Amino acid sequence: MTEEFHRIRRLPPYVFAEVNAAKAKARAVAEDIIDLGMGNPDSPTPPHIVAKLIETVQDPRSHRYSTSKGIPGLRRALAAYYERRFDVKLNPDTEVIATLGSKEGLANLAAAITSPGDTILVPNPSYPIHQFGFIIAGASVRSIPAEPGEEMLRAIDRAVRHSVPKPTAVIVNYPSNPTAHMATLDFYTELVALAKKNDLFIISDLAYAEIYFEGPPPPSVLQVPGAKDITIEFTSMSKTYSMPGWRMGFGAGNPRLITALTRMKSYLDYGAFTPIQVAATAALNGPQDCVDDMRALYKDRRDTLIKGLHAAGWDMPSPAGSMFAWAPIPPRYAHLGSLEFSKLLMEKAKVAVAPGIGFGEYGDSHVRIALVENNHRLRQAIRNIRHFLATDSTVPSDEIAMEDGQ
Repeated sequence: MTEEFHRIRRLPPYVFAEVNAAKAKARAVAEDIIDLGMGNPDSPTPPHIVAKLIETVQDPRSHRYSTSKGIPGLRRALAAYYERRFDVKLNPDTEVIATLGSKEGLANLAAAITSPGDTILVPNPSYPIHQFGFIIAGASVRSIPAEPGEEMLRAIDRAVRHSVPKPTAVIVNYPSNPTAHMATLDFYTELVALAKKNDLFIISDLAYAEIYFEGPPPPSVLQVPGAKDITIEFTSMSKTYSMPGWRMGFGAGNPRLITALTRMKSYLDYGAFTPIQVAATAALNGPQDCVDDMRALYKDRRDTLIKGLHAAGWDMPSPAGSMFAWAPIPPRYAHLGSLEFSKLLMEKAKVAVAPGIGFGEYGDSHVRIALVENNHRLRQAIRNIRHFLATDSTVPSDEIAMEDGQ
């Protein structure tokens, strides 16, 4: 009876737990840790959304069980969003489902469509649920490159030809968490053609669709003609409307996949609390100035962070979308790997970031920095990091070895 349970054995130790433990320990002794680790929006939910929640919750009838698929008005609101934003028409009865955040939707879809031993193609690095939702469901995961383009398409083609059993689905997530990669409609067009040719489902995570700073708005894969035949796409209210704790998301697309997810959820939950669904409907149908304000806020923070860290001697690409900077570890510290570098940064600079190894082994040369503090705190973090980089006496292990050899 001491042996670990089978599904738990398939899950590695949660990397972020080490950083979280170090953060809690530091805060317990009153150290001021600037937390840029978790992608947890700090802005308040727009007042008109909160007001609708309060109004609805005062109706006693709203406290009864809801429906796991989502109330009809909310599903219609999501379909209307897709039509005005992407020019994609969805049937709210058969092609839309409300979920308890996109993470729950992804996990329950994996449970609904996966047989033990199935092969799923997942970008590496990527958000953990993309991989582990399917691993928990009994699948094997094959890594493909994270950046959208020819290299990823070639990797999918190789996987189809050489994997046993043949892959059943491919995951995409653009704008990407953690890498901030962006996809074009041309890429999605090629992806859909390749997936159709090889009988693959496409599972798209579009949670960051409204966080973009340059160029055209990020597209949906469902814009590609015929994509709906093989695609389900997940979106979320968390980042777009600063509603992370409300746990409100959606799946949209292929009716067969929506039906499978609906059936799975019908056994597991009664849906989100009805007042939350009504407030989410008000968010989707109401004024969208708050979304523009959110986008401008993250752009301003991005510019502050990138400019400041460049001046401090830490070069990193400026993300064109998402709420994250995907930062290569400075060469001097590359030998440490992302977990040890993250712990060192917290100890010396009092700044918490997410180690890239937590998103897959190919992320170990980077850390993820979330834009979840105001500019005052970001500038404080930059000052701390600048001081750390200028004064730290850590010597890379290869230099130590060279000195010992002399």
